[in-house]
Amino acid sequence: MSSSPSPGAKQFYEVARVSEITPGSGRTVYANGHQIALFNRGGSFYAIDDSCPHRGAPLSEGYVEGDRVLCSWHCFDFNLKTGACEMVPELKVSTYEVKVEGDTIYVLC
Repeated sequence: MSSSPSPGAKQFYEVARVSEITPGSGRTVYANGHQIALFNRGGSFYAIDDSCPHRGAPLSEGYVEGDRVLCSWHCFDFNLKTGACEMVPELKVSTYEVKVEGDTIYVLC
């Protein structure tokens, strides 16, 4: 007998295939009511909120530079691992745990 996750419990959701996200790029994915920016940085995958807290720009359309993404509207930078913004420390986005099994990418939320 399998049990369902308790209300509010996080679980992994399938969001994309590895082959769909080329290195250095991002993509908008959806999981459990969250709009998430999923990035491929040299074969490692990172997931953060897709909306820039400055003006709401889609971070998935930003520029990956090292371990951060630069917002395509006003170049605010967000660390892909921590969600922190170096330019304006008060700005931060949520991060999500990512796991890859075969060609399938999952995000915990």
